[in-house]
Amino acid sequence: MADSTRELINKITEILKDEQTDNGSWDYPFDTGVKTDAYMIILLRTLEINDEDLIRKLTERILSKQEKNGSWKLYNDEKDGNLSYTLEAYYALLYSGFYSKHSSRIRMAKSFILKNGGMEKAEMFTKILLALTGQYKWPAFFPLPVELILLPLSFPINFYDFSVFGRANLAPIMILSAKKYSRKTKGSPDLSDLFVKRTNEFFSEGEKRGFENIFSIIEHGIKSILMAPQQIHSYAIERAKQYMFNHLESDGTFYSYFSATFLMIFALMSLGYKKDDPVILKAVDGLKAMECTIDGYPHMQYTTANVWNTTLISFTLQNAGLPPSDPTIIAANEYLLERKHYKYGDWVINNPGVLPGGWGFSDINTFNPDVDDTTAALRAFSPLVTENSAILSSWDRGTNWAISMQNDDGGWPAFERNVDKKIMNLLPIDRVRFLVSDASSADLTGRTLEFLGNYTNMPKKSKKIRDGVKWLTADQKKDGSWYGRWGICYIYGTWAAVTGLMATGIDRQHKSIQKATSWLKKIQNKDGGWGESCNSDLENKYVPLQKSHITQTAWALDALIASENLPTPEIEAGVRYLLQSYDHKDWTWYYPVGQGMGGSFYIHYHSYQYIFPLLAIANYEKKFHR
Repeated sequence: MADSTRELINKITEILKDEQTDNGSWDYPFDTGVKTDAYMIILLRTLEINDEDLIRKLTERILSKQEKNGSWKLYNDEKDGNLSYTLEAYYALLYSGFYSKHSSRIRMAKSFILKNGGMEKAEMFTKILLALTGQYKWPAFFPLPVELILLPLSFPINFYDFSVFGRANLAPIMILSAKKYSRKTKGSPDLSDLFVKRTNEFFSEGEKRGFENIFSIIEHGIKSILMAPQQIHSYAIERAKQYMFNHLESDGTFYSYFSATFLMIFALMSLGYKKDDPVILKAVDGLKAMECTIDGYPHMQYTTANVWNTTLISFTLQNAGLPPSDPTIIAANEYLLERKHYKYGDWVINNPGVLPGGWGFSDINTFNPDVDDTTAALRAFSPLVTENSAILSSWDRGTNWAISMQNDDGGWPAFERNVDKKIMNLLPIDRVRFLVSDASSADLTGRTLEFLGNYTNMPKKSKKIRDGVKWLTADQKKDGSWYGRWGICYIYGTWAAVTGLMATGIDRQHKSIQKATSWLKKIQNKDGGWGESCNSDLENKYVPLQKSHITQTAWALDALIASENLPTPEIEAGVRYLLQSYDHKDWTWYYPVGQGMGGSFYIHYHSYQYIFPLLAIANYEKKFHR
């Protein structure tokens, strides 16, 4: 099998070398389905920016993803279809003006929406989209008043208790809900026939009751501010606006997130900005600049993934045998050095006294670094640390920043320390844990430990590592798996945890490792591969995909390679699966294994089909066939 593994390594290496861009990065798509495509159509039509060619092509992509029953799915094995997703696609197609309610495809979508409860059953973020474009009535009471932004950090609930993703979306939402803003145009479709019960209720009775306790706490804090109520309200709106302006990237986008920028544009219009104000037009251009092409169709990316792609690819190519002196690696490292952060971001609030030095996710991210991108960049630099002074300086700053981000519980978060107040989980918001929490996770903790153990001189018995190991072993599920926050899901978390623990010097006979490897072997498919469904997210337990997936197979295989001294039958079967299946593309090739917001937002990383099979096969070769 050695010749075949070397052949696959060479093949993927050549593909990656050939597809590197001129600036040294890899710009593989950050593919989140048609949600952002739909929102872009609605945005352009609302602003009366008649970019007809782009709008028409986006409708073609949306229609290309419609199911036979008229719905749209977030992932292939989602049962029947997704109501909110279908509603957004339906709305965009109508608003585009290229399709009417009489079109057969539109009629099928409408039938699905009505059969599944109508507009009133949509999730909160979809209702916000409908409200701000005049299709749904804003609630008289919104549970998160804009005054929340004024509460001090010492208060039991404050703005910075939300994750950075939550804050980026909530700042404009709080302005919009305070203003009860909506904007219709002459071309706005009428969606009133999508109500089943003719109700404009925003929240269910259960949700309203759930909000009462949280709102009473917030209200108590607001009353303690020594200003007149109207003065507080105006000051809070101004603070929320400044928060948005203080977090604009050079391309005009808010945090370089599509949803946050989209909402910001409407929030600014609610404050009196004209639809052709330079700030708004620059933000629209920033969103347009994130367009990519997938299968001949345009796709509006939620953000770009250049830094993440480049960190992983540079490291993986070197791990597979490409020397640091290769022009591909030199160009990638130069790109990454240019993307190192020098600005302070919100992370400093809970982590004062530490210099910036991390890396962010997207191409233009300059103040929102994350632990995963930072340790991935540092892995890519590791062979050159002692030879290049620029890399050594970046290495020291980046390593110090990543280590400093450890939570008090011993684990590592993605963006900010200690953003995990349990009271926030009481908010009855759709999938609240993805919005409010940046808690320690097995994938972040595992990969940080793997970096510290394999690529730094930090003693394995240091308190930082011991605390990380303690948190990780305590987080293991009864069946031996771990849940991974940013991927799908239990295979992803288990891979990161096992490789992390092994890097800290834990013996492969340790009970945590034995339980994990037994679980991985138990769920291996008959063809030698592994596959997990996005349904795992919703059911909070491992749900098989019923088919093997190239990337998930590579994760499981790499975990077993790290934890075994000899190539077991399960490892050999996994390697054979990758070798035999790599060139046979089917629907799993496009199945999302990245996660943004469970049940609402999944990611198909087009780079993963190269990165992780290459990583696993190269590690197999290095460990067992040197």
